[in-house]
Amino acid sequence: MKRQIQVVGLNEQDVLDKAINILRVPSNKIFINILGEIAEGLNCEALIDINLALEGRRYIENILKAMDIKYQIETRTVSGEQEIHYLIESSENSLLIGKDGRCLEALQLLVRNVIYNYSQEKNVVTLDIGSYKSNKDRRLEILATKTAKEVAKTKIPAKLAPMNSYERHVIHEKLANWRDVYTESEGEGENRAVVIKPKNKED
Repeated sequence: MKRQIQVVGLNEQDVLDKAINILRVPSNKIFINILGEIAEGLNCEALIDINLALEGRRYIENILKAMDIKYQIETRTVSGEQEIHYLIESSENSLLIGKDGRCLEALQLLVRNVIYNYSQEKNVVTLDIGSYKSNKDRRLEILATKTAKEVAKTKIPAKLAPMNSYERHVIHEKLANWRDVYTESEGEGENRAVVIKPKNKED
């Protein structure tokens, strides 16, 4: 990921301070190129060239090393770095996943924040541990398919158990192209749930 901005400052340190404030990255990630002197001081280009996937991986590794956990990390990128996916296998998978995947979600949020801090793009960043999330996705998709078939047959809406936004997204995506049913999210906060409804013939 590359970014470049033009900065005017009284001196090189002033230019660097302004670049840090605008780019929101550490000083060792910023390269200053002096274009010339003007009345206001130095006219410069501030550049950053960062491998987002690598920065995220390093952040994860620092956390695992601090916890003295043995690990392996697989990093996969799609469309340049528009999508970055991490898969962790460790000696403490259950600890890192946490109850109902809460620790996993917290770690994913931290990694996202690190990458978003560097990038202005809306990168998709996902993290899985011991294939917990991919296995859960499959279970959700099976649930969605089974319930949708029942709704299509009986014409009676079915409300699933409350889910977080990611889980609801999996259900919506799985049934997005179904001809006989459609999905809506209803409720607020922790009680928000997906409702699978039959389509009318005219829909």
